[in-house]
Amino acid sequence: MSSTSIRRLLLGLLAVCLLGAGIWWTKRPKPVSVVLTEISQGRVESSIANTRAGTVEACMRTKLSATMGGRIEVLAVKEGDKVKKGQLLMKLWNDDQQAQSTLAMAQVETARKRTTEACTVAANAERESERQAALFKQGFVSSSRDEQARADAQARRAGCDAAKADVLQTQARVNATRVEQNRTVLYAPFAGTVAKIVGEVGEYSTPSPPGVPTPPAIDLIDDTCLYVRAPMDEVDAPKISAGQTVRISFDALPKQSFPGKVKRVAPYVSAVEKQARTVDIEATLDADKSPPRLLVGYSADVEVVLAVRENVVRVPTSALQEGGRVLIAGADGTLQERTVKTGLANWEFTEVLEGLAAGDKVVTSLEREGVKAGAAFIADDKAKK
Repeated sequence: MSSTSIRRLLLGLLAVCLLGAGIWWTKRPKPVSVVLTEISQGRVESSIANTRAGTVEACMRTKLSATMGGRIEVLAVKEGDKVKKGQLLMKLWNDDQQAQSTLAMAQVETARKRTTEACTVAANAERESERQAALFKQGFVSSSRDEQARADAQARRAGCDAAKADVLQTQARVNATRVEQNRTVLYAPFAGTVAKIVGEVGEYSTPSPPGVPTPPAIDLIDDTCLYVRAPMDEVDAPKISAGQTVRISFDALPKQSFPGKVKRVAPYVSAVEKQARTVDIEATLDADKSPPRLLVGYSADVEVVLAVRENVVRVPTSALQEGGRVLIAGADGTLQERTVKTGLANWEFTEVLEGLAAGDKVVTSLEREGVKAGAAFIADDKAKK
């Protein structure tokens, strides 16, 4: 074969190789763009949160109604007023009861005067009985006369005792009328704020009997002492106990959270129709770090901190796959799968006990197409920013 033929053959082979290389280059798998996060050390918490929104409650709150119905004669307060313990809030019309009380007090006075009269007569009869007894011993009067004087004294003393009993009876009648009057008035059982009043002067106020949802006349709250009540899933309830640290956030105060403590865990499970079974917890805010003003009824979320680890190797929870697997950036430009042993976890970070070290880079964009072990990659720095 001539040198010209050999040269042509080599040129043809070179052309075929270049064509094949070009085809491979155009059809080669393109590297996937991934978001990488460098493993570092830091704080990891294990926590649980309420299943539905909690509520700010007052430590003391009472919904007051008179124990009997009647027309409102006096409304001594208005909504929003601050009141002291024992202050008059509302009074129903009770002129008839006041008249009965006046009559009863007059009867007490009459009974007392009758008592004075009866007891004076009794004392005089007893002295006369003593004189007759002395005369009988001296033989100046008969025994019948002595017995008559003694019987008269005993009868008079009995009349005195009966008169005293009448005084007690009439006094009891006065007390009964006062009790009836108290059924028509409302006094503040503690210092607080009047939240709501149902009714106006001249309107009829009706008490709320058992089983009948009649609105109370006055809703009184003590807003100087507040706590948060929140429902927790029954599965999480055994992990919660009084004294644990919590973080409380409010819809009315976005992007803020406040420290507190678990005050109480309900001793029973609440079963609400068409909702999960829950256990209510009560949490109080730390006094020195609580918000300046909260309103009763604010919605709130409570996150109970179960455990804390400081300065541990941690991985973003979003980087974990089923079975504790993660994808890391290999030095050869491909993604490599690694299984890790985990510890405490929350929605943001998970503690790594084995399998990763500070400085490793893990993939957090697992949802992207083509992200799998062995795939070539390029770092998407824009997504991190």
